Amino acid sequence: MNMDFRIGWRTLIQEPAYALTAILSLSIGLAASLLLLGFVRYSMEYDRHVPEVEQVYVVKHHFNVEPSSPLFDIAPMFLRELALKMPGVVDATSYIPARPEITPLTVRAGRNLLTVRGLIVLPGFPSLLGMRALQGDLSTALERPDRFVITDAAAVRMFGTRDALGRTITAEGHTMQVGAVVAAPPANTTIPFELLFGVNGAVVEPDIRHEMLTGEHGWMTKMLLRLQPGASLPDILARLQQAVDRAPSLNQFSPEARERLGQRKAIELTISPLRDAYFDDKIANSFIALPGDRANPRVVGGLALLAALILLLAAINYVNLTTVRVLRRQREMAMRKVLGAGVPQIVLQFLLESLLVALAATALGLLMAWLALPVFSQLVNRQLDGLFSPQNIALAFGIGALLGIVTAAYPAWIALRVHPTQVLAGRPDMESRGSMQWRRALTVMQIATAMGLASVTIAVAWQTDYAMRAAPGFDPSPLVIVDMPGHVRDADKAQRFVSALQAQPGVAGVAVSEDPVGRLDWLWTRTLKRPGGAAASMEMKMVSANFFELYGIAPAAGRLFQSSADKDNDATTMVLNAVAARELGFASAEQAVGQSVTFTGFDNAVITARIVGIAPELRFRSLHEQPAATAYALGNQGMVLSVRAAGAPAEVERAAQALWPGYFPDAIPKIYRAEDVLKAHYAEDARMAKLLAVASSIALAIAAFGTYVLSANTVQRRAREIVLRKLHGARRSDIGLLVVRETGAMILIAAAISLPIALVLIERHLSSYIDRAPIGYWTLALALLLTLSTALIAITRHTWAAMRLPAGQALRS
Repeated sequence: MNMDFRIGWRTLIQEPAYALTAILSLSIGLAASLLLLGFVRYSMEYDRHVPEVEQVYVVKHHFNVEPSSPLFDIAPMFLRELALKMPGVVDATSYIPARPEITPLTVRAGRNLLTVRGLIVLPGFPSLLGMRALQGDLSTALERPDRFVITDAAAVRMFGTRDALGRTITAEGHTMQVGAVVAAPPANTTIPFELLFGVNGAVVEPDIRHEMLTGEHGWMTKMLLRLQPGASLPDILARLQQAVDRAPSLNQFSPEARERLGQRKAIELTISPLRDAYFDDKIANSFIALPGDRANPRVVGGLALLAALILLLAAINYVNLTTVRVLRRQREMAMRKVLGAGVPQIVLQFLLESLLVALAATALGLLMAWLALPVFSQLVNRQLDGLFSPQNIALAFGIGALLGIVTAAYPAWIALRVHPTQVLAGRPDMESRGSMQWRRALTVMQIATAMGLASVTIAVAWQTDYAMRAAPGFDPSPLVIVDMPGHVRDADKAQRFVSALQAQPGVAGVAVSEDPVGRLDWLWTRTLKRPGGAAASMEMKMVSANFFELYGIAPAAGRLFQSSADKDNDATTMVLNAVAARELGFASAEQAVGQSVTFTGFDNAVITARIVGIAPELRFRSLHEQPAATAYALGNQGMVLSVRAAGAPAEVERAAQALWPGYFPDAIPKIYRAEDVLKAHYAEDARMAKLLAVASSIALAIAAFGTYVLSANTVQRRAREIVLRKLHGARRSDIGLLVVRETGAMILIAAAISLPIALVLIERHLSSYIDRAPIGYWTLALALLLTLSTALIAITRHTWAAMRLPAGQALRS
């Protein structure tokens, strides 16, 4: 075996061009596949660090009062005490973010001002998640008001060291001390945190503390249950549901809302395993917390399939290359057989050569993957620092070794069919027609896959760009968005900051709202009713009187709010969008203007408001969703400033940055362009388009390698035919066309296979948008042209060689 290994190694050294081509083409495919498979494994292992995670469950609910019945991964706080008393429940805990995640907790550590992911937790949280203190006392740190728990990673970020016990921070005006240090949860968790505060912590507002301990008002929380093996989920769910159905605080609905509910429950609970939480991509934003990392299982499955396809293409390429090489080595194989080499020795030689190439390609592929990891992490929007663990590296070499074994089979079979007598007599075997057709079919598959991927990539990228550029109903270019650290109306500093910002030379105006157009963080709904008419549930938006003027939005009917005619916080006037007008039963937008509607305010008082106008459908949501019925009310208690620049928006950004520390020294400014807010909806689409573009480029490169190899084999196999054609008067262009025609035929066959499939996939992708880009068959034609161009470049060398082939040399060989 050692001798076979040395023979294989020397053979590769003696043919550096072949070795380099084989290793490079295989390593590119392996690098891409290893990154994709690593991400798939990373996704499959979400929350696996939790001890006995199979027994941990998340309590969720549908709020059926809303027509769309969104799913939230939160539940009423009072259910924890009830769950602890149920048979089959080992433990129950709940937690909420220390501050809403859209306005995270800001702390000062020494001279550093940082935003942190903090959680307020009830007893049982550390034990349920299997936490152990690396330093300090975990239980004491969560009991005392002036203590908190920090992760080791957060300690390094905040204090520059893991030895953080006793270090202090200032949060919300309170000085607190590190009481315990725990290991940071892995990146693939749906419960990320940096700091933990007990319910008695100084940063916990009294109302929240009271509710978390009593559940008196039916407020919501994130809730986890640990169940005994074999516990009855239906029984536990039924008892929790009964408690919700009977809770007075959760059943205060208007007669209209109850009529809409019919036989459905107002709040319908569900329970699902924590291990499946990452793939629960239907979770909606709530006022408690954002869903966090989630993924569509179909997308992750698609990436796994893509990894397998790229690996298959690379393997096909290597088999084609090795087969051509075997045909050139017939004399060597014949001599080995004459000298006594049997079937095991021949097979072992090709197996060891293939393993050498595959393992070398794996090593190079791992290096490429490591270099590409930062970019890949950005494309999938995940922290993949632990992807190159010893276990994953071992698995990578295992995949490489398996690939080497599998790809050695066909070339070894070709070598075993070599007839020594015939070859040594100067009559080498030609490749059988069946074998040649099989290799052509494999190359066609390579080309078809690359072409199909390119088609889908072009369509996805075009639609994403179209969505990002879609007209929002106003010009966003002069608008700058400033997120405030608190409600404007309730904070004197905030009001003074707004006044100071308005006085800046480059500022044309400042409007206040809960969300800028293009973002939907503060979602709340009310049921509006026409006197004696229909009722409809709709989203409510509080905006200042100058909001529509500042954005430059024209009414669809009537008038919109005006700073000269309306006053902030006047509840007697209202603006609807056309969807809301239709749902209230108005035949047209014009008919709704001047009509009255009633709704219940936060204090349960009935408010009557007059509709002064109809606004166009502003895109608070992306083009993946239909516009929702929306009502606009006057109010300046929002937390977002929309600033119109009189000149360059950059001047407004600089002015806001300069003013900020004087009013909010303990808050980090968040200032950005309105255009970026609108584009943020499509960040995931943009990342997917980039990922597909990289995959398509790799697939095209591998297909080019395959075409290169096949063209080399074509010229070698048809050398005599080419010479005879030349002797009978064929011109160089005729010979070149002969090679090009064979490649062109394969590309057309590949197009016939892949483009219809790509068209179906493109149509499926576009169906998720309510406004589609004008994508036609040109995307398929462009992918065909791109593939054809790549293939022509790949065959240029051998086409030129065929055109210049000397007659004497070909006839002698």
